Amino acid sequence: MSVRQSLLAILDQGPCYGYQLRAEFDRRTGSTWPLNVGQIYNTLERLERDGLVEKGDVDELGHVYYEITAAGRAEVAAWLVAPVQRGSGTRDELAIKLAVAATLPGVDVTGVIHAQRTASLAQLQDLNRAKYAGSDPDGPEELAWSLVLDSMIFGAEAEVRWLDHVEHRLSAHPQPARELALSTERPKRGRPMKTPGRPVKTPA
Repeated sequence: MSVRQSLLAILDQGPCYGYQLRAEFDRRTGSTWPLNVGQIYNTLERLERDGLVEKGDVDELGHVYYEITAAGRAEVAAWLVAPVQRGSGTRDELAIKLAVAATLPGVDVTGVIHAQRTASLAQLQDLNRAKYAGSDPDGPEELAWSLVLDSMIFGAEAEVRWLDHVEHRLSAHPQPARELALSTERPKRGRPMKTPGRPVKTPA
């Protein structure tokens, strides 16, 4: 998720200072993506450097208000209509962990899956029990919060289904057959090792 564009979109509604921006971000996400003030101000400095915001008024408490520029408004407009691009690879820690564990000798991958499923189901139960704590259960803050919560619930449900799928796949491949010994081919420095049957992509 782009914190940069999210903060810029909030500033498109009007000038804000750092703590105010953090509060506004929390209102719109239900505090599910906590930001510290240092991160806010670092982002504001980069936005100012890039000509997307500029410093405006300073109130009696010393708060410096940041204002969006025309270039910043253009970037917000472009961000809102552009689809989020998912990477072609994965850096999901759980997927990588199970992929590696499945090829190692002596590892009880079924136990690893069961432990993860227990944790994932517990998280899913917690998410389903979560309640909006705001003052207006029918207001826009509750709507924004519920959208983020629903995404987390669907993600947890998908993870449990994927774990069931992994366990089923591995049951068809006995452990000795899926163990992957260290390759005897020594990769050259700076070049990825070729895997038989799989082409190695090179940068265009």
